[in-house]
Amino acid sequence: MRSQVRIIDSTQLKNANPNLVDPVGYRKSGLSLNHIIGCPLDCSYCVRHLYGNFDQRTPQALMSDEEAFQRFITHRYFQPHITPIQLFNRATDPMLPEVKSHTHNLLRMLDEAGLTNNVLVITRWRVSQDDCERFNTLRNIKLTVLVTYSGIDDPKIEPIKSSIAANSLKMLFRHARHYKVVLYWRPIVPGLNDSSEHIAKAAALANYAHATVFSGLFYRKEIAEFYQSQGIPEPYKMTARRKLLPLEDEQRLLRLYGEQNQVTPIFHKTSCGVAYAHLQPDYNGHFGITELCDTCPSSQFSICKAAWKKPDQQILNRMCYELGAVEDPQVNDRAIVVRGLDEQRRYYLQHSLGYQVHDADKPHHYARHGRAEATRNL
Repeated sequence: MRSQVRIIDSTQLKNANPNLVDPVGYRKSGLSLNHIIGCPLDCSYCVRHLYGNFDQRTPQALMSDEEAFQRFITHRYFQPHITPIQLFNRATDPMLPEVKSHTHNLLRMLDEAGLTNNVLVITRWRVSQDDCERFNTLRNIKLTVLVTYSGIDDPKIEPIKSSIAANSLKMLFRHARHYKVVLYWRPIVPGLNDSSEHIAKAAALANYAHATVFSGLFYRKEIAEFYQSQGIPEPYKMTARRKLLPLEDEQRLLRLYGEQNQVTPIFHKTSCGVAYAHLQPDYNGHFGITELCDTCPSSQFSICKAAWKKPDQQILNRMCYELGAVEDPQVNDRAIVVRGLDEQRRYYLQHSLGYQVHDADKPHHYARHGRAEATRNL
């Protein structure tokens, strides 16, 4: 294993994007630790475009693992045994040769602290048998390794061959004892990697996973500008705050996947796939968003149903106002609806109560939870 990455110097730190300097924050509904920034994989749609560091290809550390760990477990939103944890999912890949020693070190520290939180490691890079054995030494945390696979073969869009992720998935599944493996099938883009052949390959690959999670393309303004600058054909005429995947394409994908794989369930949401793999209720409380449960096995549906309950209104009111809400929260059969709480505070509330929390000013419409409408430009 290669030596650890170099800690960034003060001059570079001063010029870094402010959103990258703080290594702890909620991202995609898990509290995320990202004290290493820089990645050479160059996937065109990478979220690093949003943080202005896409051209930083050499991983560097903002601080030591020990300092990052202390910042994380003392963070105002971290709750032992409750908060879902994500490692290095914003500015690097956790299994890069330069980064993986940090990943294993943090997993060890979390485990030795006796924490039983869900911990997610998301990678598209190479995973070795030695990595698997180190994952298997963990006894307390509930580790899930999510392997990002798209099947895209256009090197301008995704320079890294999908066969690398496929081989990592098989390696992880073969040796899994004390961790779970999820096929993270994304991004799916109509006309690019959603043919019958692409779906058949993904369905076959899912036999090497405890669950499959799929999603469309996160296509923001900064990513669209990069596509334009590189002459990459734009997949959509619009950008959106939520992921793009037209409903008819989603329905066709699910139908074809189901015809070819009746063993590995497929889920709309990451936390649903993780929950199924670990035989636990969904920590994001998606049970109320009933249309998301259409692919869920009955056994998992029963687990989530037993754990899901509306919060006490008085307790909820107190929590919301303490967090800074500007009016009484409303509770319906699908979610808590609040005004005045940013994403960070909403996710904290969501994980505290096991119930979806939505922003009143950014409503979630039926059948569009986490998915924007889009017109194809193919």
